[in-house]
Parts: sequence; C-alpha cells; structure tokens
Amino acid sequence: MQQTTLAIMVKSWKIFLWEKKRGFAKWVLNWVWGKQEWNESIDECMIREAKEEIWIEIKKMQKVGILHFYFEGKKEYNQDVHLFFVEKWDGKIIETEEIRPFWFDLKNIPYEKMWKDDIIWLPRILDWEKNIEYNFFFNFENWNLEKWEKLI
Repeated sequence: MQQTTLAIMVKSWKIFLWEKKRGFAKWVLNWVWGKQEWNESIDECMIREAKEEIWIEIKKMQKVGILHFYFEGKKEYNQDVHLFFVEKWDGKIIETEEIRPFWFDLKNIPYEKMWKDDIIWLPRILDWEKNIEYNFFFNFENWNLEKWEKLI
C-alpha cells in the first residue's frame, strides 16, 4: 500500500488548508500531502513535501496518527496516511500555480469543503490526542465515504 504524509499546521488559533488548483482533488480544501519515495523515511517525506508544495522548512513536527484509505474499484489509490502535527516552520506560505492557501479560525473550519473523513478525525487531533488510527472506505466513482472504523 502506498505510504503518504499529511501536515496539520496550526498557528495563532488558525488552521492552514489549501485549495488545489489542478489535478487530483482540484478545488477541495486539503492539506500538505505527498507520497513517500523509495529512498526516504516517512519523516523525510513530510519534510520534503512541505518544501516542495508550500516552500517552508519544517523545524518541529510530531507524528499524531495514521489513516488507512481504501478506494472501492481503485486499489492503486489505497494508502496509509501518516499524520503530522507541524509545530514550527520557517518560510512564508504563498499562493503558487498549484495551490491557493487559506488560514481558517479553529472554531470555523469549513468541513463541508473538505474530504468527508476530515470531520471525523481532525477534532481529535485538535484536542491534542495522539496516536489516532482509522480505516476509511470510499466509493471511487462518486467519492462518497461509505464507512469508517476507529481503530485507536
């Protein structure tokens, strides 16, 4: 199964999300996310993806959980998503050809514009829980979240 990373970034009671302008999940509010390369650890993957996608250098991060995604009819999309809470970074996040950045108040997170699973696991992370784990099962044709299981 593909190994991927996801960065949860919070600063001054606001959470960072971005809107992708092209490709997979275009126009969905999402996270800094990426696939692990063959020659890197999962931590190195998170650091590289942040540098490539939003031009920041992560200074402090903590792994807080893992999500297992299963896509009916598209097994090549199945993935383990390693969640990282990014506490410190250098650099300024700017809009690029690929993404439009947003900072949302923690009390007004636009879950309706995000992946359907985010509303299930993100509140636990924002309550400072660590080591969460879920299985999520999606229908690839209509991107519906069919079912989910809390493991930890």
